[in-house]
Amino acid sequence: MTSSRLSRTVNFAVCLCVSAGCVAQVPAKVELPAPAFDVATIRANPTADPNNGYWSLPGIGSFKANGVSLAVLIRLAYGIDDKQILNRPAWLNTNLYDVLAKPEEGISLTRPELRPRLQLLLQQRFHLVAHRETHDMPGFALIEAKRGAKLQPTKGAKFPNYHVELHAGRINLRNSSLDDIAASITSVISRPVLNQTKIQGSYDIDVTYAPDENPDSNLPSLFTALEETLGLRLTPQKVPVEVLVIDSVDPTPTPN
Repeated sequence: MTSSRLSRTVNFAVCLCVSAGCVAQVPAKVELPAPAFDVATIRANPTADPNNGYWSLPGIGSFKANGVSLAVLIRLAYGIDDKQILNRPAWLNTNLYDVLAKPEEGISLTRPELRPRLQLLLQQRFHLVAHRETHDMPGFALIEAKRGAKLQPTKGAKFPNYHVELHAGRINLRNSSLDDIAASITSVISRPVLNQTKIQGSYDIDVTYAPDENPDSNLPSLFTALEETLGLRLTPQKVPVEVLVIDSVDPTPTPN
């Protein structure tokens, strides 16, 4: 064998080794288990008053809910509004439950940490099977007014690191993004609102307006108040909305 042929053979062998080494170094795709609560109890509460149901704030290291419907739990788990839950059984809003759940050590249970754990809990205990779809629905786009937005950056993120207060006639939020603001307006007007401002950051807002049930109020309408106070406008349009379609679910949770 000549030296040139030997050189080509050695080079070819080295290339094969390098290629094989490269293939060997490609990591296999590993499916990580979904985050789960360490301990969780769910009990039906048929004597609860649906008007007095409540649930704990995120970020306190545990999740507690008393006298809440499964519809509320689904909304918290998937970050959606009530109108985004489709194919619901009649009892979804009427059967009430108490929930106490704790994650593993070191998890404060912020909203992003709560949602996957609560989703898994509902799947395990209520055997919730659902899928997502996107529907175009009549709604509003949240945009900047002609003179620009008038937003106050949040004054801090100390505990509680956010605040949501929605009443007839008032929207009071602390440490909230424009997506959060749009979601809060959605809850107030029961129509989907899509943030199209492209504004980043977190803000504190306090908007007072005349609720629909009080036409004699001296306050402006919500639409006018948003523009005057925040420099934001709501424009009617079809809005793509992600909905959760329930395929099957049980009214009685499995035993603790």
